[in-house]
Amino acid sequence: MTEGRGTTPPRAGDPVPAFAGATDSGLTITNSDLLGRPTVLFFYPKAGSPGCSLESREFARHHAEFEAAGVRVVGVSVDPAESQRRFREECELPFDLIADVGREISSRFGVLGALGMARRTTFLLGPDGRILDVIHSWRPGRHADFALDRLVRKSRPDAASSPSSGTPPP
Repeated sequence: MTEGRGTTPPRAGDPVPAFAGATDSGLTITNSDLLGRPTVLFFYPKAGSPGCSLESREFARHHAEFEAAGVRVVGVSVDPAESQRRFREECELPFDLIADVGREISSRFGVLGALGMARRTTFLLGPDGRILDVIHSWRPGRHADFALDRLVRKSRPDAASSPSSGTPPP
């Protein structure tokens, strides 16, 4: 697959690309809005598809743990806002979904696939506006667990007994 419009995906340590995107509820989220607290920004190919539903429900299942640690969760796909709204309702998602219909955000993050959909990629963003880590895996159920390990569980006193972080195998 080719990278979105020649954009190289940002890596750990890089600044978060500038973006602005409308959510399914009509609000706008920008990269500046994400400053000050860690954020999980996960891209998924198609709202309502089995893999994307599994991934999103995993983030929803762990949402209270993310929130308790001060971590925001935001999903992004190229689906229109109405599709995103239905998807959020059907999956009972407690976080915002950005409708990247113009594909600018997916392109800036280098995740726009050959078919015009975002590839399943999760960016862990630091409160300082830098990327902490990137999860590249086609396995949708692993992204939420990896993000929890990296952003929440590793900072707890019992973290020594937790699995080590690292990009999960594809």
